[in-house]
Amino acid sequence: MTENSPTPPFVVEKECLRLGLRARAILFRDVKIKPGTPALRESIRSAARAVQKQFASAAEIRALPEFVKLYEIFRTVGVKPREHPPSTDSLLRFALKRGDLPAINNLVDSYNLVSIQSHLSLGAHDIDLVTPPVRLQRFPQATTFVPLGNSDGQTVGVGEFGYVDAQDRVLCRLDARQANFSKVSETTRNVLLIIEGTVAHEANVLTAAREDVERRVLEQCGGAVEWRSTDEQPDIL
Repeated sequence: MTENSPTPPFVVEKECLRLGLRARAILFRDVKIKPGTPALRESIRSAARAVQKQFASAAEIRALPEFVKLYEIFRTVGVKPREHPPSTDSLLRFALKRGDLPAINNLVDSYNLVSIQSHLSLGAHDIDLVTPPVRLQRFPQATTFVPLGNSDGQTVGVGEFGYVDAQDRVLCRLDARQANFSKVSETTRNVLLIIEGTVAHEANVLTAAREDVERRVLEQCGGAVEWRSTDEQPDIL
């Protein structure tokens, strides 16, 4: 990102890169949010059954190098992973137990499928409800936000990482709890989808996941891609 170039809709602060986090994002326009198709749901069940064949227990999931690194990052910022499990950890354990994933909608189901296959954290926000750019940052002071599905506020600790918009509103704490106000719903038309991993993921894994989820979202939700992070790395603040 040069001095005179327009600010992209998603940026990553250097402190997060130093922690070992890596992230990409895609901005979709004119999507249609509705229930996932039967074909998508069958793909999810097939992927979940593959998880059951690959792992005998949740302990084996937690032993994956990608998760070992992520838990290390959580502990570095003062968070106990068992108390605030990363989203991909939770999804894989759900798939291991149920042989399926929850049916949410065509967008969420698409990126949850990519998440359990890639071991990356994926999440999306209604870009019309936030003020770009969205930043992956470490929090300089404690703050609060209302998580998805809750009415009470939750505290974000000093030094934790997470996502905020240009008004410094918390969109997601860590990669574990998304804010309620920016959630994707059936009225959503424009979406910023974020893909997060760590240095334990090869760069080509993030690129492949970005390409896979982009294809699946366009197939399931229609619309078009307005912007995407570069393959090398996202714009950095």
